[in-house]
Amino acid sequence: MSRDEKLKERWELLVGKLSNQFADGDSLELDSIIYLIGVQELGKLHRSFKKDEKINLMHIAICRLLEPYGYYEFDFFDEEGWPHYTVKEQLPPLKAGEQAVLMKEAIVNYFIEKEFID
Repeated sequence: MSRDEKLKERWELLVGKLSNQFADGDSLELDSIIYLIGVQELGKLHRSFKKDEKINLMHIAICRLLEPYGYYEFDFFDEEGWPHYTVKEQLPPLKAGEQAVLMKEAIVNYFIEKEFID
């Protein structure tokens, strides 16, 4: 099985599991999954967030997801418990499709690391 086929298979499995758990079976979009990762990384699962906080949660998730690729590095937690990252290397210019594949791969790897999927 090619790398792309394996990624597609794992992505579909992951979306199915997360959709059943968090969206009553409605299929979650990429942005929704990134948001869930941000909430997970912040560790404040049972509260509501303002619009700007939701954007910050997605930023946290993207930094965390791209950290293993060498683009970001965890720096510190602020006084409110929010993680902060520093840019280690600028992302190369990517087309929209390439961005989506990179994020899907990073998300799949994140959930493998968390032992949510195999």
